[in-house]
Order: sequence, then C-alpha cells, then structure tokens
Amino acid sequence: MTDHDTNIMLEVRDIRRDYELPGGLFKPKKIIHAVKGVSFALERGKTLAIVGESGCGKSTLARMLTFIDEPTGGDLIIDGKKTDTRPGHLTKEMRQKVQIVFQNPYGSLNPRQKIGDVLGEPLLINTDMSSAERRDRANEMLVKVGLGPEHFNRYPHMFSGGQRQRIAIARALMLNPKLLVLDEPVSALDLSVQAQVLNLLADLQDEFGLTYVFISHDLSVVRYIADEVMVMYFGEAVEHGTREEVFSDPKHEYTRTLFAATPRADLESIRRRVAGKKATSAA
Repeated sequence: MTDHDTNIMLEVRDIRRDYELPGGLFKPKKIIHAVKGVSFALERGKTLAIVGESGCGKSTLARMLTFIDEPTGGDLIIDGKKTDTRPGHLTKEMRQKVQIVFQNPYGSLNPRQKIGDVLGEPLLINTDMSSAERRDRANEMLVKVGLGPEHFNRYPHMFSGGQRQRIAIARALMLNPKLLVLDEPVSALDLSVQAQVLNLLADLQDEFGLTYVFISHDLSVVRYIADEVMVMYFGEAVEHGTREEVFSDPKHEYTRTLFAATPRADLESIRRRVAGKKATSAA
C-alpha cells in the first residue's frame, strides 16, 4: 500500500442501491435504481460535500456509508479496510469508526432521556466504561460542543434547535469516530444558528482530525465548509472536483442549472435584503 493509499479515509467503488417495488395483478415488479454506481475517494481530515435536489440519491448514499442500508453492489473501503455490510458481518470496530448526524436533531433524540443518558448510551453499548467514566466523558463532550455540565440532567425539549443539534453532534463523537456523515445538519436551523454550528463543525474537525461527508442542497453552506464537491443527479455522480473547480467552472449542464437556480444566501446578500426592507418600511 502506498503513502497516498494510507491517506485515504473513505473509498467508494461503484456503489449501487436498488429498491424493488411489488407489482400488481397484471404489473411486473419495478426496480428503482436510487444510486447508480457512484465512486470516489476522500482524504483524511477533508470534507466532501454531496449536493443535489431532493430525490437525487444523496441521502440514500449517506445511509449506505453509515451501514443503515446495505448496498446492492459495489465496495465500501473505510480506513483501508473493505467493509462487509451484510447483516451480522459488520464489526463493532467499524460501527464505531463511522457515525451520522441527521437533519432533525429533535427527531433523533429520545425525548424521555436526559441528555447525559443520551450521550452515555453509545458508551454503555459499545464499551466497558464505568458509570463515572461515562459521565465524565459526556460532560467533557458537552463542553466541546459549547454546552456544559449543567445541561447533563436536562431533557431535549428544554433546548433550542441549535443546542439540540450540538447535542446530536456530541453523541456522534462519543465513540471517537474517524468519519462523520452529516445529512443536512443545518437545514432546519435559522441562518445565524447555522453559522454557529458550521463553525463548531470546523473546529471539531481540526481538533479531532475528522473526515466529513456533508450532504446538503444549500450551496452557500457547501461553499463555506467543503474541500471537495460531488454533484448527484438521478442517482449518478455527474461532477466531482475541488470546491474552487466546481464553483468557478462547473462542467456539467445540470451543475450549471443547479447553481443558476439557487438564490444567493451569503452574508452580504442577507445584509442587503435586510437594509432594503428597512429602507422600504422607513419610506
């Protein structure tokens, strides 16, 4: 194995996912090709953003990368090891290496569990840590994501959306993963809170050497956080390059259409819109 190979955290080779829909009395079964032979490699400590419209296959890909869905075909190589995702074959070590943060933080947190128990649960299931060690680790991680030990005994409904997403990120990091898949992690948050969570993710990536796969439809977010961008269209990866390459000179017609159809949501355009509204109301 070469030095270049050892620097690759995630390699995906011709990964596919088909769904079979039952047929009717006179209709044959129908096969939906949700992901059609996607391949890419991602270096350690880098962020790959996967973008595209709803239904393009990006969330299906995220579910395969995190072992929620089993691929129909292709290979998944994580940290240099080919992963057997068949039921009963996935190792505990591999599950710990890859974690996911979902779009809706409230939906992914058990409303009946205190935050300390939410954070401690992965350790309870996957490690031999004592109760005191789990508590210390949970409190340490709360501080890492901008909260504190005073939040340990509170319930999810007692937190804002941004705080709940911080808790979801903390839970994903409890087992010291190497790869974090973030499926639309800031799309449910206000713009100002989005910026805070994105800055937190950047800080955590630097501190822990994390590799990110960032699923998003928001190009302004992608432009801020990504090192590389992959564009998906009807289950296929139609364009893949560095952030600068894709944004400055998109090659595929769909990428150009996607960029042209997306309203600007950067800080300056937001300030101009706010100023314009104030001027209109004053007039």
